[in-house]
Amino acid sequence: MTDSVAGGPSLPQERRLVTEIPGPASLERLDRKKAFVADGVGTTLPVFVVAAGGGVLVDVDGNSLIDLGSGIAVTTVGNAAPAVARNVHAQVDAFTHTCFMVTPYDGYVDVCEKLAQLTPGDHAKKTALFNSGAEAVENAVKIARVATGRDAVAVFDHAYHGRTNLTMAMTAKNMPYKNGFGPFAGEIYRAPMSYPLRDGLTGGQAAARAIDVLDKQVGAQNLACIVIEPILGEGGFVVPAPGFLPALAAWAKDNGIVFVADEIQSGFCRTGDWFASDHEGVVPDLVTAAKGIAGGLPLAAVTGRADLMDSVHVGGLGGTYGGNPIACAAALGAIEEMEGGRLTERAREIGAIMERRLSELRAVHDVIADVRGRGAMMAIELCKPGTTEPDAARTAAVAAYCHKNGVVVLTCGTWGNVFRFLPPLSISDELLDEAFDVVAEALTATM
Repeated sequence: MTDSVAGGPSLPQERRLVTEIPGPASLERLDRKKAFVADGVGTTLPVFVVAAGGGVLVDVDGNSLIDLGSGIAVTTVGNAAPAVARNVHAQVDAFTHTCFMVTPYDGYVDVCEKLAQLTPGDHAKKTALFNSGAEAVENAVKIARVATGRDAVAVFDHAYHGRTNLTMAMTAKNMPYKNGFGPFAGEIYRAPMSYPLRDGLTGGQAAARAIDVLDKQVGAQNLACIVIEPILGEGGFVVPAPGFLPALAAWAKDNGIVFVADEIQSGFCRTGDWFASDHEGVVPDLVTAAKGIAGGLPLAAVTGRADLMDSVHVGGLGGTYGGNPIACAAALGAIEEMEGGRLTERAREIGAIMERRLSELRAVHDVIADVRGRGAMMAIELCKPGTTEPDAARTAAVAAYCHKNGVVVLTCGTWGNVFRFLPPLSISDELLDEAFDVVAEALTATM
């Protein structure tokens, strides 16, 4: 049961509702999903997509929805971006797989070379490629442990790092990510994150608090690494107060602790810089990347100081599909789109539009406790008016209204009360404004 519709940037860039959302053809397919797909695989918006491009998704019923999610920050360059599609087609025609650990190929090395150029810092860097963000995080921890000879790993409140056993231990939120899946890997220690809405601390004060916890409860001499998202992802798009990240990085350097920036959601132009760490000039020892790296194909990377990356014995890093040639071709195409389209600048333009629209909404709707983010990675946090008590019910109602009216929105946050806005950088200003018109309607309709 498939339909073929031409996709890519040539799709009409419009919100178009032909049926109710979801429509009858999607509902029919949901019955098949229920029959054959494990119930544990959830769905945010139950429409089956047949084409996507620019800033829209088209479903099997002919509805055209405005995309403010980018597949959770994956299709940053847009769906079926020309350079990605061209590279993938050429690579499929050449060969689909050899396993880089058996017989190497240029694409893998080309991606590693680009990452050495694009990640923060001008030091010598090397990269290992994997399939998913969780794999990248797990391998960053492996590298840090070998390089330092230490075991302990520091993570933060509200963090999300993945769904493997180790990365579930590193993730803060129980439901739906951890509940019932233990026991988890050990030697993971959690420190308080800078959360300006809720703690009122400066970056320096919040860093001192976190460092005190780690020093007293773990001991700097026992820490292999600090792993942190420069802007929290699933945990609520929390932007730490200025100075928090530099202070942590400096403390790590002074104590021989590997500083790992988890840039899986925030990397590759999403925040208006190539990486969110760039904003305050933080130079991580290791950077993990995935999501937006390959325009929709599965690829992940750990890039870092050459001496750290080379500390692992030969054969200690890798995997059958890591750095698959098709995914590498897609990544090179995505990077071409980012460089040629000046997408860091486009992310800032999109961010300015979203910040303006969201700030206007905050002035009208006192349920919006915070507007935050950077570039095309913006969020609002909904709380009971005049408090910081999370309002998850209102958040769910606003999301449902947006979905029924043709706008794909995503929620997140420890309490489920945050909207995260992640439009593809290929979206037009007109579509973006129309999407936030619907968000405004949703906030009014759910009062």
